[in-house]
Amino acid sequence: MTTPGVDQRSAGRRAQDEQIAAEQPLAPLNLTADAPSLAVEAHLGPHRRRPLAVAGVVENGLVRPLDPAVKLPEHSRVIIVASEGT
Repeated sequence: MTTPGVDQRSAGRRAQDEQIAAEQPLAPLNLTADAPSLAVEAHLGPHRRRPLAVAGVVENGLVRPLDPAVKLPEHSRVIIVASEGT
């Protein structure tokens, strides 16, 4: 078992993490047994963002965008598409 490291989060980030952790979990969906199946996009609903394609390079196992001006929001969902596999 590893020993936890020093918490290097800012006070604001720590407060935000505590607020998120204190929120009530979402209730399970109230679906009937004969409810039609939906595409994933329908479940995402208002949280859906427009996709963004960004060119990048893999260095030492980390993906780095080629354009340094690209800033992704924290906790962004990313799909990596490679031209070759290993």
